[in-house]
Amino acid sequence: MPPKLNRRRAVFVLSKIDEILAWEKAMERERDSKFVELGRYLCEVRAGQYWRVDNIRSFDEFLERKFPESRRKAYYLMAIHEQLSRIHKAELQQVGWATATELAKVARRDGQKFDSATWLHKARELPKEEFKREATKHLTGKETEPWEILYFKTYKSQLPVIEQALETAALMLGSDKSRGYCLEMICADFLAGVSLEAGNQDALLPCLTRLVIGLPKPQRNQLLQQVHVTL
Repeated sequence: MPPKLNRRRAVFVLSKIDEILAWEKAMERERDSKFVELGRYLCEVRAGQYWRVDNIRSFDEFLERKFPESRRKAYYLMAIHEQLSRIHKAELQQVGWATATELAKVARRDGQKFDSATWLHKARELPKEEFKREATKHLTGKETEPWEILYFKTYKSQLPVIEQALETAALMLGSDKSRGYCLEMICADFLAGVSLEAGNQDALLPCLTRLVIGLPKPQRNQLLQQVHVTL
């Protein structure tokens, strides 16, 4: 059952989101300073279903209108608000939203054991990419691999399908996974299907291996047990 709509509060919060988004476009260089406030308001919109004021059908449709380039940033901002409530707003603003996103991933993983003071100190002292590697190492227990940035053109009509595939993969694999990792799993799934149809066993095995490794640990163990029983 939807919550009782507080129309006055909803109009205020929705107007604040529009104000911040407009301000971001006009002040690109200083956009980080309001990301904490924006994340808080987005969480309130979701909880109170304020999108109904504008006759929008769902929160996802609301995000599509407010974040046409990528809804993923909106979810990152909401995660920052939800996971880093123990860190003062001004301190988060100092490290920026990209670094705060990595902090939120660590906080989600560690739960009550999250050492906010230590991680905030690292976020302040380390360069952004080095801090990201430190957070990834903590989350995975592994050093990060060498990486490359891929550039390729897509048409705007293709973006909804691509974004939906990446977001679906993130829901299945865990929201702490990078978009690059999600893309790899999508490609591995495609290659496994093609290899199976073509009977190409040499290509099938590596693809299946990557897919199994990508599963959350409980599902991976369940799958391996089922395979063992079958054999």
